[in-house]
Amino acid sequence: MWPLYGAGFTTAFGAHGIAANLGAAGKGTVTSLLVLGGLLALYDGAEVLLKPVFGTLADRVGARPVLLGGLVAFALASAVYALADSPGWLWAARLGQGAAASAFSPAASALVSRLNPAARQGRAFGSYGFFKSVGYTLGPLLGGLLVWAGGLRLLFTVLALLGAAVAVWALVAVPVVPPLPRARQTVLDLARRLVDRAFLVPTAALAGATAALSVGVGFLPVSGRAAGLGTVATGAAVSVLAVCAALVQPRAGRALDAGRLTARAGLTAGLLLTAAGLTCATLPGLTGVLLAAALIGAGTGLITPLGFATLASSTPRERLGQTMGAAELGRELGDAGGPLLVAAVATWATLTYGYAALAAVLAAGTVLVATGVRAGSRAAGSGAPGGSGGGAA
Repeated sequence: MWPLYGAGFTTAFGAHGIAANLGAAGKGTVTSLLVLGGLLALYDGAEVLLKPVFGTLADRVGARPVLLGGLVAFALASAVYALADSPGWLWAARLGQGAAASAFSPAASALVSRLNPAARQGRAFGSYGFFKSVGYTLGPLLGGLLVWAGGLRLLFTVLALLGAAVAVWALVAVPVVPPLPRARQTVLDLARRLVDRAFLVPTAALAGATAALSVGVGFLPVSGRAAGLGTVATGAAVSVLAVCAALVQPRAGRALDAGRLTARAGLTAGLLLTAAGLTCATLPGLTGVLLAAALIGAGTGLITPLGFATLASSTPRERLGQTMGAAELGRELGDAGGPLLVAAVATWATLTYGYAALAAVLAAGTVLVATGVRAGSRAAGSGAPGGSGGGAA
């Protein structure tokens, strides 16, 4: 499992470490805000298009080869800019990183499920989410230190070495998990499965959590500056969000496995906590920012492992890669849609109304959870070895 946690850390660290420091790359590299926006969108755009494709490929050829191939490709894409150091190659490297992460991220999620028994799905996804949260937390900080010490090339060099190291680690430590026989699936069959509540509800919850997380990271510093807070205080608030998310995820997963928490109750509580955090963001001063960060972090920390464990429990083992890839696509859409919604409402009114709009959307999502997830749903019948692979969520 540890190399899979390393893969989760790699994708999170690479995404946020570079995104947070592209603006400091120098005038010759990022020449305008339009160029900066394009470089930021390139990575996410590749993930939106390719994660479902690579998830399906993982089911066809096995998740381990896709994991290894993605990590090697990530290392090579990072090395491209580390060696070439030109604006054109930066675009190529960023696109390559996004495409590579699209391969090894859903493959790692599928392996997390396949390599754990049904009774440990929540704990496994909680631990996986913890290390991704650590990557999101350390990415901007360590990335900034690396860019300060040696420029953007040093950051890309470290990412190349990290991707290569995790690839070797996974090659040595991750066991071979052969693809399972699959019944023929038509496009209509796939469409029916993706609009089924067993898939749609946890994926929508994951998308909502990612939307709130993205809004918290992007807009809470804006609220802090408007209240007269310095960069240290606003940076600390964002760190509180990430730390709360990281600490809650393993505990939520263990509670699900132990039967102390059901998927319905956990997802509902997570959405309500996250909505409450966004509501607190409307309060003035440091108190509102810190409360918002803590509650958004705790809420998303509840939703993430429970959402993935619920998806695993409702997916046939032979379709895990496809499901995880499609769920990751849902998260990417939430990652983009949340800030867009808040920004659009804030442009029309104020940022306070933007927070309130997203809070209302998340609170309304509890109705979907209540009607789409069984009250006693746990990670039973999952895609792990020995599971039936067909239980409802």
